[in-house]
Amino acid sequence: MLRVEMLCTGDEVLHGQIVDTNAAWLASYLFEQGMPMSSRMTVGDNLSVLVAAMTERSLRADVLIVNGGLGPTSDDLSALAAATAAGDELVEHAEWLAKMAAYFAERGREMAPSNRKQALIPASAELIDNPVGTACGFALQLNRCLLFFTPGVPSEFKVMVEREIVPRLRERFDLPDPPLCLLMTTFGRGESDLANELDGLPLPEDVVLGYRSSMRIIELKLTGPAHEREAMEQVWQQIRTVAGDSQLYEGTDDLPARLAQLLPQRGLTLALAEQFTAGMVTWQRRRAGNGWRMVACRYR
Repeated sequence: MLRVEMLCTGDEVLHGQIVDTNAAWLASYLFEQGMPMSSRMTVGDNLSVLVAAMTERSLRADVLIVNGGLGPTSDDLSALAAATAAGDELVEHAEWLAKMAAYFAERGREMAPSNRKQALIPASAELIDNPVGTACGFALQLNRCLLFFTPGVPSEFKVMVEREIVPRLRERFDLPDPPLCLLMTTFGRGESDLANELDGLPLPEDVVLGYRSSMRIIELKLTGPAHEREAMEQVWQQIRTVAGDSQLYEGTDDLPARLAQLLPQRGLTLALAEQFTAGMVTWQRRRAGNGWRMVACRYR
């Protein structure tokens, strides 16, 4: 099985000053593509630590996606670390330099001298296009591993993964079908109560039963290879029986999104008067979209 890992960089990520939404998005996206992530690590803006991390992971992983550290400032060290780990020199990529100059000119701005740093990539690397930003991505072979270097800006990172990285992986590797994930949301029974009845169920090979708790809502998740679908469906029927009346619905939508679908289908409206939740339900309603039909909304 293809071993795909992620290396997140940046002091602000390591120290919890920002939430690493890129890692959560990538894990979910790769899972859907049939390449579930095997491991993830985070390191700060330290050259020797970055070089050591890249070298270590390149001896174990087939693919390593490095995120962050491609900006124009002195603490952006990913390109230098990659070149150091590979025994390469950094070279200025004329094509990318011209693209950056055009990017700034189109916006009526002058490109700062520090931005030239973003056109420096290891001599043996392949340029990976970034259609929405100035950070030049690149790919590099190190030991047994193919490394992809991506910017930390989420909008740039996601586009590069979808348009540039995953298509390259599909060309290079024989990828399996995406894993099958069956998900059920329940309410009213505790996690330990459900686990007491479910943990003894015999599961097919490589199939895992998991739980996620949020207040009194418990999610039950059965995950396994697509070729085990028939066996998993049989286990899933047993899980439905155990969940009984505590089952709310099946599927990957969260509760607000599910309600946004059901209310208009049934011709129902919703009135909210939030006194103790500080508008949390209203916020969830807005995040889920316009399916909620509101007749009143008041909170304090």
